[in-house]
Amino acid sequence: MYTQTTRSITITVLPTYLDDQSAPDESHYVWKYHVRIENGGPETVQLRNRYWRITDSLGRVQEVRGAGVVGEQPILKPGESYEYTSGTPLQTPSGIMVGSYQMETPAGERFEVDVPAFSLDSPHQPIKLN
Repeated sequence: MYTQTTRSITITVLPTYLDDQSAPDESHYVWKYHVRIENGGPETVQLRNRYWRITDSLGRVQEVRGAGVVGEQPILKPGESYEYTSGTPLQTPSGIMVGSYQMETPAGERFEVDVPAFSLDSPHQPIKLN
């Protein structure tokens, strides 16, 4: 698991390789990632936008921006959490994802919450010994 806290908002990510949805002989590798967002702060926040930077093992970068997550813009009161699962395909057997969520307070203040960088590893990645 990967965890990071920004302004009392804790993001935890657990990526999992999906062997049954991947086709390594066709350079198609798929992961799901489960995200938990916890509001440890004193005020209510709403997740407005997401940003992802996905880099495969050849250094190719894909950027994804959009409203909310999985079609929702959850509101989190102090002490509440929200969880969702999504996924991403790659053309290589490994990669890395990092991102951020834009949160908004009831007063209209918007701020970025970092999503920790997490690795996308499959059993098909050649192991290199140093």
